[in-house]
Amino acid sequence: MNICSIRGAITIEENTKENIVMNTENLLNEIIEKNNIEKQNIINIIFSSTKDITKAYPAIATRNIGITDCAIMCLQEMDVEESLKMCIRVMITVNSNIKKQNIKHIYLKDAKKLRPDISLAKSGFAVAIDGPAGSGKSTVSKIISKELSFIYVDTGAMFRTITLYCLQNNIDCSDETKVSKELENIDISLEFENGIQQIYLNNINVTEKIRTQEISKNASIIAQISSVREKLLKMQRKIAENSNVIMDGRDIGTNVLPNANVKIYLDADIDERTKRRCEELAMKNETFEYNKVRQGIIDRDNADKNRKIAPLKKADDSITINTTNLSIYEVSEMIIKIIKENIK
Repeated sequence: MNICSIRGAITIEENTKENIVMNTENLLNEIIEKNNIEKQNIINIIFSSTKDITKAYPAIATRNIGITDCAIMCLQEMDVEESLKMCIRVMITVNSNIKKQNIKHIYLKDAKKLRPDISLAKSGFAVAIDGPAGSGKSTVSKIISKELSFIYVDTGAMFRTITLYCLQNNIDCSDETKVSKELENIDISLEFENGIQQIYLNNINVTEKIRTQEISKNASIIAQISSVREKLLKMQRKIAENSNVIMDGRDIGTNVLPNANVKIYLDADIDERTKRRCEELAMKNETFEYNKVRQGIIDRDNADKNRKIAPLKKADDSITINTTNLSIYEVSEMIIKIIKENIK
């Protein structure tokens, strides 16, 4: 037998003794049933409730369902701005043979917003993040995917990978006929390590190799080829069908995932985007000239916005966030809040 802890939470409708006890009983029974817990193996139970719950201690519910031989503690939470209201949380410590990966933490009613990764495990949820180069899409998406345990799909990396192949094989990225012909020789596969995408080109990890100025310059040219977009579109949609995803790119909300649950459009001033890209290159010890990097971003914007197939544009139902004067963590928190508000 091993000692493990199982967490859960539920929101209540009314601050009455009956409502508090009934909802707490439901939460405890759900945790016990889903985890196949023997009540005599429970070591202790710790409850906490928000300050707007005052008519009864949640602990009363333990006796009502026959839990009588363990230590119980009730705590009142501090007020936190914009935190969930009328919420009861619980942590049950138990002697059990349950393996850590098989533990089922239970979040009910509006408390599902506290753990969207658990609440959405079966239903699926798609977040589309679009925007121009340097707006913060990739960095923010990685943070959010880790926080919510979503799979992060960097669609731009897929176009970069095909670009890398073409450059390595002396294929003109603007020659649609030659590029299309080579697609059958290009095998792209994705693996996810801790929710972070690793991309393979013909079984070779090229995750770092695709982040160069030359690749960036040519990727927008490759992205205009219809056969390339068709090949990658099938991959992207298949991933979204089978997982909770946060996918970033330039046409995710308008083309790749038009029915995404949440759509975000990130933007930032050109000088701020240039600064970010220069900092990224400096961290990789790459040489660069500020004006050339700036012009490269402008050229990329023009190519992305004016291409005939799936151009960069804001979806009608997306939320715009200007990241110029915001930190990546501030942007991430804003989007996480939006995602939680959209969880049903």
